[in-house]
Amino acid sequence: MIPNAAEECLPTLVPLAQVPGACENSCLMNSVPALLAGVGVAAAGVFAWAAVAPSSQLFGNTIRRTGTPATLALTFDDGPNPAITPQLLDLLERHGARATFFQIGERVRAFPALSKGVAQCGHALGNHTDTHPRLTVLSPGRIRRELARCDEALFAATGRAVRWMRPPYGYRGPQLDAAVRGQNENARVVMWSLSARDWRVPSPDKIIQRLRHARGGDIVLLHDGDHRTPQGDRRHTVAALAYWLPRWKDAGIRLVSLDEVAQGGFAE
Repeated sequence: MIPNAAEECLPTLVPLAQVPGACENSCLMNSVPALLAGVGVAAAGVFAWAAVAPSSQLFGNTIRRTGTPATLALTFDDGPNPAITPQLLDLLERHGARATFFQIGERVRAFPALSKGVAQCGHALGNHTDTHPRLTVLSPGRIRRELARCDEALFAATGRAVRWMRPPYGYRGPQLDAAVRGQNENARVVMWSLSARDWRVPSPDKIIQRLRHARGGDIVLLHDGDHRTPQGDRRHTVAALAYWLPRWKDAGIRLVSLDEVAQGGFAE
């Protein structure tokens, strides 16, 4: 039989398994999407950690400790709050304690006399943005407006420019550090080394137990306000501090504001 001419022109097909290196190359190509997906997941995980972890320094240096075991810095977020801030100021004054209040601009405009009273009592004030948004999803321009509006409200109420800034929820992105320093080249983002988690309105006993972990050098996160309502219930926070303030004082720990701590420098 005479072979078909077309058949003579066809190449001889060799099984893939018999081609040297073919399986290795094929497996490698098949694994590329999985590798890329893994890299994406890892990158997303690093971004999420950097955005929410108080210890993260990936998106800019932050302050988390006072720098000396002889001091403790109490910080209060989301005020001023007419239902709680005056009680807290009286309690701190009775024990000779100073603290730092990170206030929301729209609340400062609503209760300017409270902000002025905080400053007059010798406490430090900080910028907690104007409306308490999640900064990770905001543009640099929107962040600058949030910071500027809060700075303006605090200055109008107290006559003082503020240096300290704390992002709402502790959330921050790579755009925050430049925005903060753009407002004030000496401004610093302040996080914390211990949280009382008092925003969940637990009993005072739970907060007392959490504050048992406080040590000299800590910056402690607390709340005198509630960003969701102008007169949030933070009586549990006041009660827990009424328990701990005399005990910290007896232990020789000095309760200081961030303004006082800045005079000696920060550990981290």
